[in-house]
Amino acid sequence: MNNSHRLSLTALIDIPCISPGDDIQNIIEVGLNKTGIQLESGDVIVVTHKIVSKLENRYVDLRNIIPTKLALDLSEEVDKDPRLVELILSESVGVVAKKKGVLITEHRLGFVLANAGIDASNIHQNKNNDHVLLLPIDPDETCKIVRQGLELMHDVEIAVVINDSHGRAWRNGTVGVALGSSGLPALLDLRGSQDIFGRELKVTEVGWADELAAAASLLMGQGSEMRPIIHIRGLSWAGSNGNAFDLIRKKDEDLFR
Repeated sequence: MNNSHRLSLTALIDIPCISPGDDIQNIIEVGLNKTGIQLESGDVIVVTHKIVSKLENRYVDLRNIIPTKLALDLSEEVDKDPRLVELILSESVGVVAKKKGVLITEHRLGFVLANAGIDASNIHQNKNNDHVLLLPIDPDETCKIVRQGLELMHDVEIAVVINDSHGRAWRNGTVGVALGSSGLPALLDLRGSQDIFGRELKVTEVGWADELAAAASLLMGQGSEMRPIIHIRGLSWAGSNGNAFDLIRKKDEDLFR
């Protein structure tokens, strides 16, 4: 699938702070021009979910949230703001795990993660609000729209990934994962291909979009770096059907739930 021997990742420069209603395609286009990059077929653009959530105005002011009894009871159990717990439950289809300081839920999009992905980092706060930010509405669809727009403008075939940082059940630390993907096989099926000794691979599937999301996260950073859009060059792939939803394991195949 990937026949290259070199992969380059470049953070687009001078990306502005995002406001609701901004045009993400235009922001990427301006960033590419300022960074001196001309899109080519086979390029990948990785965008942090914060940009998408902000332009979709996925802000919620916790002062406007009235907790239900369920949220109040659960907030005592997990030691979290009951307003936040109410919001987490409203974005989730079920609670997966909980203990003091931890609330893991299944998000409505299928992701299993802490606090339904709701976050207060890297968003503007002042005395007149208590804002948090929800995940994007439909990351796969957003990737598709942005990809098609850039492809039409530049007459190329590319891929677009939206990433986020998630924790993992069996390892410490967060890593980048793909919330949305379009234009490449997010789940790369290697079954039927051979290893270096000619042995047929029976079960190997690679979370390719997740690997790209994690690589981009190395450049994006987690704090004040302000590098929310990454350009990747050097990959090759066949086929473009599939999206990040393909990476979510079905419940009947999950041994741990």
